[in-house]
Amino acid sequence: MWRRGERCVRYELHTTRTPEFLGLDGTDALFPQSSTGSDVIVGVLDTGVWPERPSYDDAGFGPVPAGWKGKCEEGGDFNASACNKKLIGARFFLTGYEAAKGPVDVTKESRSPRDNDGHGTHTSSTAAGAAVQGADLLGYAAGTAKGMAPRARVATYKVCWVGGCFSSDILKAMEVAVTDGVDVLSLSLGGGTADYYRDSIAVGAFSAMEKGIFVSCSAGNAGPGAATLSNGAPWITTVGAGTIDRDFPAYVALGNGKNYTGVSLYSGKPLPTTPVPFVYAGNASNSSMGALCMSGSLIPEKVAGKIVLCDRGTNARVQKGFVVKDAGGAGMILANTAANGEELVADAHIIPGSGVGEKAGNALRSYAASDPNPTATIVFAGTKVGIQPSPVVAAFSSRGPNTVTPSILKPDIIAPGVNILAAWSGSVGPSGIPGDNRRVGFNIISGTSMSCPHVSGLAALLRAAHPEWSPAAIRSALMTTAYVEYPNGKGILDVATGGPATPLDVGAGHVDPAKAVDPGLVYDIAAADYVDFLCAINYGPMQIAALTKHSSEGCSANRTYAVTALNYPSFSVMFPAAGGTVKHTRTVANVGPPGTYKVTASAAAGSTPITVSVEPKTLSFTKAGEKQSYTVSFTAAGMPSGTNGFGRLVWSGDHHVVASPIAATWT
Repeated sequence: MWRRGERCVRYELHTTRTPEFLGLDGTDALFPQSSTGSDVIVGVLDTGVWPERPSYDDAGFGPVPAGWKGKCEEGGDFNASACNKKLIGARFFLTGYEAAKGPVDVTKESRSPRDNDGHGTHTSSTAAGAAVQGADLLGYAAGTAKGMAPRARVATYKVCWVGGCFSSDILKAMEVAVTDGVDVLSLSLGGGTADYYRDSIAVGAFSAMEKGIFVSCSAGNAGPGAATLSNGAPWITTVGAGTIDRDFPAYVALGNGKNYTGVSLYSGKPLPTTPVPFVYAGNASNSSMGALCMSGSLIPEKVAGKIVLCDRGTNARVQKGFVVKDAGGAGMILANTAANGEELVADAHIIPGSGVGEKAGNALRSYAASDPNPTATIVFAGTKVGIQPSPVVAAFSSRGPNTVTPSILKPDIIAPGVNILAAWSGSVGPSGIPGDNRRVGFNIISGTSMSCPHVSGLAALLRAAHPEWSPAAIRSALMTTAYVEYPNGKGILDVATGGPATPLDVGAGHVDPAKAVDPGLVYDIAAADYVDFLCAINYGPMQIAALTKHSSEGCSANRTYAVTALNYPSFSVMFPAAGGTVKHTRTVANVGPPGTYKVTASAAAGSTPITVSVEPKTLSFTKAGEKQSYTVSFTAAGMPSGTNGFGRLVWSGDHHVVASPIAATWT
């Protein structure tokens, strides 16, 4: 994800198997609109696009949708002819950036929609890239690559430059995208947290929502700590990241006979089959930062011809390999510290290299220190699929609670975001580091930047299947059908703790598009309902007008507003430290056949139960579009401030299960 910087609030980018992993390999049956030329348009705000990639091939597409007002802006290395019936728009925005940073240096980046970074090409092709056979990264993850909505159109809006993404440019791009006529907006970028009326993405997203445009944003890569997410406005769908069932193992074999499993995307000259001398960087440096393999920190005489163990952190993971190579090292093992635990992210290393977890790292350090002649080698095992358990929550995925409004549970959902293959820029190597002269058509990278466009593409599929659904209805369908358990009934795990994830990690759970297309019931929210929410959080007329752009919007002195009345598909329950009862009201609309739904609900804080009572306990629907309301009362005893409790509320019908997560906090 790109990070923030008013004109000068700076934002940042949040950084082939997923259609099959998500059950979309039979998409045509699930989403009949997906194989015909869909007129759904996905707008992506990012670093631009590399339009020559086959992911933007328009073979089989009909004319550009009639109402489309976008355009293909030209620059020195980008002609209008770069767009086609698939990539139907490409614009760039830099007024705010140049006001803060001065003119773009065209020797370093293109003053055009062209993507010199890779991130924007990756995210847009993840959301809606055409199917490309024979895709791979350096031989890894070979197969057919395609986006979530391969028949949707793509429009890209370049708002991020070498020096970051500036809020005035982001807001302008969102406004233009709305006018252009996009149906979905995907933003894999974000900054810290701010009140919604000061947050450019929240402001732009409100206007988009009013026009019926679905907005999805990455939660951020600041996990696994609590309260680390951004993009938490309730009119935005906030996406965390999980793994898929594919991995790229690279085994580390030590001279003492011990073996450890790491990961790598290295593809080049292998190490010798005989053991190679092994050294810990901290013992081959005169620098206090030597263990991190910082530039210039290694002593060549101590690392020449050896595999070097580097601690993860501070500088880029692949950069450490350049440092080892420059000092004459033969290979690198990248060891996690406590900050990353057991989370493994595969990298296209420049020299033979493997990333290992904290436990393996500790064992390797101990071996290097205790053995008089330590040796090691790395065996690269290629691509493995069917890895279990999967998904697990990525440690980097930012977590709730939502610090701006804790009474709205965030993130909303998780989606694939680890080791994702998608199209890449021709300007940079797979590591993105200046010294990397390799060029690839596809790259494998990780981040909530990757999970966000998965949800954007799925929203495009749902928009094609259900053109009448509002953005809130689409999000509701994705959330209430998400799963929180593996097929064996055990809860989705969090790689950061090794234990089950909570709603503050995954929101409603992991997206399940095959079920989302037919959710049974939806929780709808109109623009006026969000204004009532703003009144409930005590926004004044000026603050509300900053979001709605309507000066007449205000809160009535004669009405009582409650955050607990916002028709959100999840429940965030705020108890006073002394405990008590908190009531939420909700309304569900039937989008399935006539039927009756019965409720089950439970929650607890550790071993202490939270009483959850729902009235009525049964909802009956006789026709599509019919709405029914219910009230939930949450009752709990006093607990220390900061205590969390979790649970689930589920409406079950004959053919549908409509589930909502519960997160309770004692304030």
